[in-house]
Amino acid sequence: MKVLKIDHLGIAVNSIEDGKNFWSDVLGLEFEGAETVQEQKVTTAFFPVGESEVELLESTAPDGPVAKFIEKKGQGFQHVAFRVENIEEALAELKEKGIKLIDETPRIGAGGAKIAFLHPKATGGVLVELCQR
Repeated sequence: MKVLKIDHLGIAVNSIEDGKNFWSDVLGLEFEGAETVQEQKVTTAFFPVGESEVELLESTAPDGPVAKFIEKKGQGFQHVAFRVENIEEALAELKEKGIKLIDETPRIGAGGAKIAFLHPKATGGVLVELCQR
C-alpha cells in the first residue's frame, strides 16, 4: 500500500455555518464550498491548507454517523484521511494483515473520491479513512 499524503482532517460540527466562523474568519482559510453526501447522511465543507484540507462534517439526520459521533464525544476531531495510490489494493493488503475494516470495498464520498474507513478498534482508537482521487 502506498500512502501519498494526509488528504484531510475531518471535524464533526453541529453547524457548518458556525464552524466556518473559526476556520475562515479566524484562521483565514478559504471556504471551498459545501456538498451533501446523502448516502452518508452528511454535509461536508472543505478548507484547503497546503496540499491537505480541513473537512467540516455536519449531519443531515439524527441517526447519521456524524450525529452519533457528536452525541457520544461532542464536536471535534472525527477522522484522519490518507490519500492512497490504489484503494482496492490498500484494502486487500489491510484485510490480509487482519485489520478490521468498516468498508471492505470503496464507496463514493465527497468530490467523487473513492473512500473506505478502517475500524477504530484496529487503529488505536482513531477513525482512519483511505481515499483515492
